[in-house]
Amino acid sequence: MRGGEASRWGSVRLAKVMLLVAVGMFGFGYALVPFYNLLCDVTGFGGKVGEKAIPNLPYAIDYSREVSLELVTSVNEDMPLQFRAEVPKIKIHPGQYYTVNYYGVNIGKQALVGRAIPTVAPGNAARYLKKTECFCFSKQDFAPGKDRTMPVRFVVEPTLPADIKDMTLAYTFFDVTGK
Repeated sequence: MRGGEASRWGSVRLAKVMLLVAVGMFGFGYALVPFYNLLCDVTGFGGKVGEKAIPNLPYAIDYSREVSLELVTSVNEDMPLQFRAEVPKIKIHPGQYYTVNYYGVNIGKQALVGRAIPTVAPGNAARYLKKTECFCFSKQDFAPGKDRTMPVRFVVEPTLPADIKDMTLAYTFFDVTGK
């Protein structure tokens, strides 16, 4: 082979290798999403909270500890929904069950369907927050001008690390109408 032909075949080979690398990188990036979600579900990493109800298990209530739980609400994008918790902050004892009501009002002229996504901060506290009932487990229908009360029943496990004295439970509502 002459130098020009060898150079051309080398370029074709390099192009094939680069294409394989690009496809491999795309596949790796695509596969990271389910792996990340699984990691978050198992460990509570990133403040992700389970999306299924747990059984109402009896816990030993730790009356010697008091944890401050801030309840934060937000609405994504231009969703015509007013959304709030009945109280902005509560003091809780690990092991004791609590029920907090959230309120949503559709201030638009069209019916809408929303989905609330919860997060907990600090992220390592997420695995200790267990919910027996939550509006976040399913989509919520909002008729125009109608309000609704949405309860959350939860417990923070007594095994919550002692250095965690403040937690935040945040819900963001997303418009999933027609999805």
